[in-house]
Amino acid sequence: MRQVEVVAPNFKIRLSGVTSTIIQLVPVQARHLGVATIGPGLPDGLPKLRWWQVPGLWLRPRSRRARIWHARRNVEMAPGILLRVLGAPVKLVFTSAAQRHHKPFTRWLIRQMDAVIATSGRSGSFLEIPHVVIRHGVDLEAFHPARTEADTYASTGLPGRYAIGCFGRIRHQKGTDLFVDAMIDLLPQHPEWTAIICGRVTAEQVAFAEDLKKRIAQAGLSERILFLGEVDDVKPWYRRVSLYVAPSRNEGFGLTPLEAMASGTAVVASDAGAYAEMIVPGETGQVVPAGDGVALREAIRPYMEDVELARRHGAQGLARVRAEFSLDREETAIRRVYEHLWAGAR
Repeated sequence: MRQVEVVAPNFKIRLSGVTSTIIQLVPVQARHLGVATIGPGLPDGLPKLRWWQVPGLWLRPRSRRARIWHARRNVEMAPGILLRVLGAPVKLVFTSAAQRHHKPFTRWLIRQMDAVIATSGRSGSFLEIPHVVIRHGVDLEAFHPARTEADTYASTGLPGRYAIGCFGRIRHQKGTDLFVDAMIDLLPQHPEWTAIICGRVTAEQVAFAEDLKKRIAQAGLSERILFLGEVDDVKPWYRRVSLYVAPSRNEGFGLTPLEAMASGTAVVASDAGAYAEMIVPGETGQVVPAGDGVALREAIRPYMEDVELARRHGAQGLARVRAEFSLDREETAIRRVYEHLWAGAR
């Protein structure tokens, strides 16, 4: 416990973008800091505090005046505040990805923090207190361009020469229906292309998913718009598709376009989340208004007509991610915030 300088709580069991951030970021932080997670739903490989070790939070870390409690949800900010009220030597950090006006209780929680991080300029615009913008990064070792035959679309045995992908939970918020509608319109004109949809269908979204499959069947495209479900490892699919589409109607930050770009794949995305801050239109992909199905379809069309355009924008997107959105870059910026607090500043 005396070696733990930073605690990253995760108090939500179901996998989410926040959970994914913790899973990717903590191992990078552990190269430089004594960091540990606490809470359910995290893989065994991460450094963890057990619940019986919680009393140790009242001990100062060996080399610091206080321990950082880095929350990313309300349910994690509140325990941090309680720890401090009860005398634990903690500095409180909150990362906000929300793109909406916060409710009064959340605003109160945020005002108790010693430092606040926004994951995008848009998220920061909804904060009413000083903050720093630190955009999420992507693991460039895990997400990379094709290296082997298994990384190619041809290796899958699925129909067509080229694939276009849309990954994530199957639901209205994620715009899966907008992607399906665009594919129903475009695929008949482009027989070499196949659409791949990967993602979980929760119980409350079964009717939504079944309606999509019914519309696809009525269009005669059940063999060319494929639902693969929640695949064990989505990373190779980013490398296998020639174009990735992120059609969310609303989003917090949204990592999937970065994961696609790190894989050398061009991206068409809505302007939800931080997508517009990732993509350079006409260079690494295209950005369209969220919820605009016609604009989405027309942004996709040029890539299906010219696969070389997709390859060129994919290569340029890879260069942008390496320069601006590496996980190491994110970790370094967050560590600066920690050092600022440890130096005694707020």
